[in-house]
Amino acid sequence: MSEPLNLKAKLGLNVFKEDKERHINIKPGMEKDPRLKRAVLVCPAGLYSLNDKGEVEFTIDGCLECGTCRIACGVEVLDWKYPHGGAGVQFRFG
Repeated sequence: MSEPLNLKAKLGLNVFKEDKERHINIKPGMEKDPRLKRAVLVCPAGLYSLNDKGEVEFTIDGCLECGTCRIACGVEVLDWKYPHGGAGVQFRFG
């Protein structure tokens, strides 16, 4: 019997197709907003990180489109919308 996949392995099964425009953007001037640091803690895909300047950086590849960052940070900090049809995450179950 094979061992169950861990979270990182399960996320690796998903496919992310890039959209013509990013569906999540940090609003200008909000890189140092303390509310944005919540996303570093709550994003289940681990797409947010702090750089050496204390600013939050975001990588779109691998986004699960769950909306957790939007709820945690608020619409004042993030511009969040779903990607266009055919783009974004495609879940693969294994």
